[in-house]
Amino acid sequence: MLRDLSPSNTSVPRLVVGITGGSGIPYALDLLETLSQLNLHPHLIVSSGARRVHTTEGRGNAEDLERHAYQVYDEMDIGASIASGSFRTLGMVIVPCSSSTLAKVAHGLGDDLISRAAHVTLKERRPLILVPREAPYPRPMLENMLKAHDAGASILPASPGFYHAPDDAKDLLGFLSARVLDQFGIESGKMRRWEGDS
Repeated sequence: MLRDLSPSNTSVPRLVVGITGGSGIPYALDLLETLSQLNLHPHLIVSSGARRVHTTEGRGNAEDLERHAYQVYDEMDIGASIASGSFRTLGMVIVPCSSSTLAKVAHGLGDDLISRAAHVTLKERRPLILVPREAPYPRPMLENMLKAHDAGASILPASPGFYHAPDDAKDLLGFLSARVLDQFGIESGKMRRWEGDS
């Protein structure tokens, strides 16, 4: 069941957001803005690769990403609160999810905070959503997607639909944010839902 998280709701659960160095930073920005509008400020980790990509794709700096976060963590701080299963969260999303981060999740590696938090999310049986954007997918990436899926993650490629008649790129970004938040039972209000041909 979807929960309607209005800005006045102050008892919303924590959500961990990891941003890695794959192309697709605008997807992450839209998701962070949507969470902020819902008064659900995430616990955020931005990898060094993501910071580098953002200067190209986002035409900005890390503050653009961090201003929507409740708390920002250093990617190498594996002693952070979100690295422990006792720190209760709604789950985690990695958007975009680079192929190397996908490989770490698939094989249970935790050598940085993003992969460690992902491991903890799976360990605690909480939703872990991975949003790869790279394409086409080589065989190792496909195999890693299957392994991550079998470990409990959901693979949600950055491939927005068009049945909602988008007017611009912002609508496409919003569609993906809505689909991500659906995985956590959160209604974003950013997507017209399919109700049949009639």
